[in-house]
Amino acid sequence: MAIVQRACDVLCMRDLVPTAVTVLLHRFGIIVEWLPDTAPIKGSFWGAPEAGIVRTTVYVRPDTPVHSFLHETCHIICMAPEIRAGHSGDAASDDSEEAAVCYLQILLSDRLAAVGRDRLMSDMDAWGYSFRLGNTRRWFESDAVDARNWLLQHRLIDEFDHPTGILRKL
Repeated sequence: MAIVQRACDVLCMRDLVPTAVTVLLHRFGIIVEWLPDTAPIKGSFWGAPEAGIVRTTVYVRPDTPVHSFLHETCHIICMAPEIRAGHSGDAASDDSEEAAVCYLQILLSDRLAAVGRDRLMSDMDAWGYSFRLGNTRRWFESDAVDARNWLLQHRLIDEFDHPTGILRKL
């Protein structure tokens, strides 16, 4: 999976209700830090407007794409604890963990009423996420067994694909 940024019309954080975001993250012990429009984004791997992460805080601006917010949130959830404890910027994930992050962000999108998996997958495609089978939906529905198994192994989802609300422990 590779990400190629493109200017396009995707759902942004300004389109979400902040309390819904806070509630989603609370169960994981993750904090969202809302920044002003032109502020630099601390811990952003790609640079603004992409979300940034430092330890268990996700940094966003109104123009941060929702898919970026969810992706970085899922990096926090999927990181090994020793990486999370000192993390700032690069998630240092391998291919298996990166695929798990993408899978989990799709599952979490269903927890935000203004988003949902259909919109998120469309935004991921529009932004330039790239998968072996072409688009995000085909990958998620036909080629993501390894990502799902990774999440199950780390107990981050249950057998029904429900996020468990915990951070990776090992």
